[in-house]
Amino acid sequence: MAGKPPAAGKSSFDLIDKKRFFSLFDVPPGSTVIDLACGTGNYSLEIAKKIGSEGIVYAIDLWAEGIEALNILIANNNITNIHTIIADISKEIPLETASADACLLATVLHDLSQEAQDSSMREVHRVLRPEGLLMIIEFKKTDKGPGPLMSIRLTEHEVAQIVTRYDFSEVSCDEIGAFNYLIKFQKNT
Repeated sequence: MAGKPPAAGKSSFDLIDKKRFFSLFDVPPGSTVIDLACGTGNYSLEIAKKIGSEGIVYAIDLWAEGIEALNILIANNNITNIHTIIADISKEIPLETASADACLLATVLHDLSQEAQDSSMREVHRVLRPEGLLMIIEFKKTDKGPGPLMSIRLTEHEVAQIVTRYDFSEVSCDEIGAFNYLIKFQKNT
């Protein structure tokens, strides 16, 4: 993946039921959370509030302009618990092995090629601690509303098939708005 990612600058954050999402986001204060392919950081900013000043959010994206915009918001609001990283998640997540409690991949998986999905899931497994959570938000596979082309949308079952190959177990699947769902997985080992 090089240059500007396919959906750079777009975010599902304004489409989801935020109250519902954060009621399901059962990550305690002080946790280390990775927001993969974070864009301009809408999710990162809210997660940083939820986990508090003792927690850390690693906001990672290939899109330098999105990271730069997030860095401005971080500086302007004196936010100290978000660390931004420019990186291609399909190649490497530049964090230590077993260093994170949770990882969010919000409306990104459908944009990754099969090869990029495989390498990204291997990397997520590597950086999560045992029993760490992987939370994936995707667009429902319906032709109603906003989102990517139907041909690249993923059903809940397709997401589970991709992720469980990498030693994750599905914990739950919930609707988080008219157009999106959240699937939570737990790392087995």
